[in-house]
Amino acid sequence: MTEQAEVNAGPPASTNRVQVIRDGVASYLADADPGETEEWLESFDAMLEAAGPERARYLMLRMLERADDKRVQLPSLTSTDFVNTIPTDLEPEFPGDEDMERRFRAMIRWNAAIMVHRAQRPGIGVGGHISTYASSASLYEVGFNHFFRGLDHPGGGDQIFVQGHASPGIYARAFLEGRIDENRMDGFRQEHSHAGLGGGLPSYPHPRLMPEFWQFPTVSMGLGPMNAIYQARINRFLHNNGITDTSDQHVWAFLGDGEMDEPESRGLLQVAANDHLDNLTFVVNCNLQRLDGPVRGNGKIIQELESFFRGAGWNVIKVVWGREWDALLHADKEGALVNLMNKTSDGDYQTYRANDGGFIREHFFARDPRCKELVKDYSDADIWRLKRGGHDYRKIYAAYKAALEHKGQPTVILAHTIKGYTLGGHFEGRNATHQMKKMTLDDLKAFRDTNRIPISDADLEADPYLPPYYHPGPDAPEIKYLLERRRELGGFLPRRHLTPKPLEADTAAALKAVAGGSGKQQVATTMALVRIFKELMRDKAIGKRIVPIIPDEARTFGMDSWFPTLKIYNPNGQHYRSVDAELMLAYKEAEGGRILHEGINEAGSTAAFTAVGTSYATHNEPMIPLYIFYSMFGFQRTGDGLWAAADQMTHGFVIGATAGRTTLTGEGLQHADGHSPLLAATNPGVVSYDPAFAYELAHIVFDGLRRMYGPDPEKIYYYITVYNEPIHQPAQPENLDLAGLLKGIYLYRPAPEPLEHSAGILASGITMGDALEAQDMLARDWGVSADVYSVTSWTELARDGIACDVEELRGGTPRTPFVTEVLSQRSGPFVAASDYQRGVQEQIRAYVPGTYYTLGADGFGFSDTRPAARRVFNIDAASIAVGVLTALARDGAIDRTVAQDAAVKYQINDVSAAPKSTADPGLA
Repeated sequence: MTEQAEVNAGPPASTNRVQVIRDGVASYLADADPGETEEWLESFDAMLEAAGPERARYLMLRMLERADDKRVQLPSLTSTDFVNTIPTDLEPEFPGDEDMERRFRAMIRWNAAIMVHRAQRPGIGVGGHISTYASSASLYEVGFNHFFRGLDHPGGGDQIFVQGHASPGIYARAFLEGRIDENRMDGFRQEHSHAGLGGGLPSYPHPRLMPEFWQFPTVSMGLGPMNAIYQARINRFLHNNGITDTSDQHVWAFLGDGEMDEPESRGLLQVAANDHLDNLTFVVNCNLQRLDGPVRGNGKIIQELESFFRGAGWNVIKVVWGREWDALLHADKEGALVNLMNKTSDGDYQTYRANDGGFIREHFFARDPRCKELVKDYSDADIWRLKRGGHDYRKIYAAYKAALEHKGQPTVILAHTIKGYTLGGHFEGRNATHQMKKMTLDDLKAFRDTNRIPISDADLEADPYLPPYYHPGPDAPEIKYLLERRRELGGFLPRRHLTPKPLEADTAAALKAVAGGSGKQQVATTMALVRIFKELMRDKAIGKRIVPIIPDEARTFGMDSWFPTLKIYNPNGQHYRSVDAELMLAYKEAEGGRILHEGINEAGSTAAFTAVGTSYATHNEPMIPLYIFYSMFGFQRTGDGLWAAADQMTHGFVIGATAGRTTLTGEGLQHADGHSPLLAATNPGVVSYDPAFAYELAHIVFDGLRRMYGPDPEKIYYYITVYNEPIHQPAQPENLDLAGLLKGIYLYRPAPEPLEHSAGILASGITMGDALEAQDMLARDWGVSADVYSVTSWTELARDGIACDVEELRGGTPRTPFVTEVLSQRSGPFVAASDYQRGVQEQIRAYVPGTYYTLGADGFGFSDTRPAARRVFNIDAASIAVGVLTALARDGAIDRTVAQDAAVKYQINDVSAAPKSTADPGLA
């Protein structure tokens, strides 16, 4: 037998032992002392035979713990027993007055539920959720009383991502704090109708709707976990770049176990692990229920999440059982109770809490005679009082303290709770509890009794729709204690900085770089953008605050020239020699790098954009994110994240590069973007532009800096489309209509001379070149003098028109929309074209005087040359010229056969007649 055959054959049959750790590394390690190894294995066998598997398991776990303590690298255990991670004897002393905190926690529970209940009164009925906060009240209160640091803390304060459906509890705490009065509590989910705008409360955490209060929007489930990871990453980035000291700040994200099924919830865990973000803690409220039923009825979500997070490199702390279980677990000498806990499914755990103590005795403990014996002296009431860990202050405090003390890894705390806890038998653990929004009179009385709220039956019976809130008064010991805890921790939370520092940039050099045109050189607007920001990054006021964010396409966008100078941010530095180290544009990573290069990861890049663009609110340090991506993979792929960015009032620039349906030659259907401006138009917080020329782009950027970072900043961010097709960039006209450019339209090139017929051509972006060529064709071949307008923003023109309509509808003085005013000064008809589908141009139809004819790239994109694609979509110069003639025919100015003859002459139906492509493919 050959040496390799012996290896494949495995160990000698006499040992009857497999000498490989199947999921580990032992098979790859040399055995330096086989004799000693055999002695260890024989010793283990003897112990197993003498003491049994439970003892063997215990000793092996202790050996693994010791190996970990001594920094011996071993494959990690992906899951542990269904018990608390922190043993009882290692729990720290709870530092607070637990009885005092229980009393005002009960008040918060009451007021949260009553606020939602009162919002269902006749004539209102606006919904709400009671059970999520009921399950997580203790998780929040331990944090608010002992861990969460406010903005006035010397370290700058923590950032708290509140689970969206738990918002009633946060409002109820603010009510006790005196930040929200009873009248505003009654305005829950009535933001306009109750006491006027600002007199009510938004349904969920929405900073845009309550800017002095909420920090982060979280209720689009999955975005909270992702954005929390990037908030922690950007905190480190700001610190490592010397912007602000965030070393004493922590990010807490409160999440639901059902929410963890969202791809965004788990898909970026490795980012936190790779960056060693020990400034981040996830607290997953494992109440075992989704909106409709169990998260894992047949399985165990806590065990699943433990395996997942451990595998991703996180520190995992399980808080499964409350202190009442400690004595039982201590008495469980044979491990029977732990084994039963391990085997019981989540569906059964949910059912237990929907019944009573007798049911739990019969259906849980009685499944193993040894476990039944453990509780033989327990009454059914005693068994019912066996709490889950997520409702136990001591267990939660121990977990939070351990999380903050753990270094080198992010931490996740998996807290076992009950949905609808303390709300009574109609709510606790019921599948329908998420949708239950009001309580019967009996429910109210039982809930009052459980929480020991001093409200009489008569007060509840007076109007069951409007049971009273409870506040013991500002001088009550509970309120004094609550307020004192927040004072010591740095003030109230949640809260935002509301007065950002203004920035003023010197833009002269950046304008000079592009205003003169490109001469004989052809330059794409993408490359022009790079030149503009290269100059802005030299500005003393804003240079260090500009943060390029790139999802692995820097070379495509011509931004690789920034690698050696700005460097790519990596908190671990660079510990390898780059393959292109000898080149001028070498790939360089650094702890103080300025570029956020997020890999093939648009979702994470959007989260980074949001965190950087809201640093004015979280850190009182305005930053200017420059997020550039393939335009198809922006609003289409991450529209939800970009919507949340607007909710969070993010500032910055979102750049749709390689824009348009026909400019990204050869790439095809999935890359050819013909609709992103329409998607952007649906977001009210986005100002969208599609500039044709470099100087337009410069002025748009400068105006964006003024509007977002000036003394009176607007709650907006910019979306600008730029192209990879190189063109001869014109110089800025001497008589440039800058106001029109910024409002969305200006007359770029009037018709050279008056001819028999006149018309107007409206174009944006890369289509401007075809519009100008069509102007020449119409004059030369058809006697039509056509004015050419540069439309920098179809969306801003449409919004202006809509605003005029609304003002008139509401009885205001009629106002002429800007686009109407501009076009009324010249003769129509008007033909509009862009590299996008017609819907983009159709936004302004109602405000164009006279005949309006649109051309666009409707339908899926495909792989071909630019001229061929434009001929297929009929947005090239010839098609625009025929479009103008068609519009004139519609007006009766010419015979329809003229347009038909032009279509035949220019062969606009024949793709083979399209001009040959001679352009550079345009990598930038």
